[in-house]
Amino acid sequence: MGEAGEGARGSGHLREALKLVAVLLKETGVPFALAGSYGLWARGGPEPDHDVDFMIAEEDAARVQDVLAESGLDVVQPPEDWLFKVFVDEAMVDVIFRVRNESILRSRFDDADEIEVESVRMPVLSATVLMTDKLGSLEEHACDFTAVLPVARAVREQVDWSAVAHGTADNPFARAFLGLLEALDVAGPRVGDMPPAPANASVPPRPARR
Repeated sequence: MGEAGEGARGSGHLREALKLVAVLLKETGVPFALAGSYGLWARGGPEPDHDVDFMIAEEDAARVQDVLAESGLDVVQPPEDWLFKVFVDEAMVDVIFRVRNESILRSRFDDADEIEVESVRMPVLSATVLMTDKLGSLEEHACDFTAVLPVARAVREQVDWSAVAHGTADNPFARAFLGLLEALDVAGPRVGDMPPAPANASVPPRPARR
């Protein structure tokens, strides 16, 4: 895949933070990947304007946190226990090590692709995993389909929508969005074969990404 972000505008401070933290993560030697909205941007989605997300295994979190702090970056542990934050000037980078109350394992990065992002090669989660995470984060107080739809359109051909459907089967908001994609003929193969909702399914816990 070619260099991500060609012709993109704005959010320059976030891109600089992305590159700096990626280089430092590469130097640690631990598995990691660009995730969240910037991971989708690296794969052709719209550019976000809030923060950058990286994922690491929970077993590596303490070491990575120490390395980033020793490099002179402002590392902050928020009340949430599933990530820590890194500030590069005014830009915020979330380093996530737990998703939906489950520890991230190193094996999560096995199918990440090396992509050149703003002239730095780095692992980026697959579009299928990224969309599974994004739809899995939908919940009653964070359910803006208008923000997710352009992303889904942009990466539609890179996504295994059946895998996304299976990975988000317990989330009624994700199922509703996948139904919308089917109605709009965005998702392919069609997601009509999604598994039924599990008995007594409820709204999932607060997602890893805000």
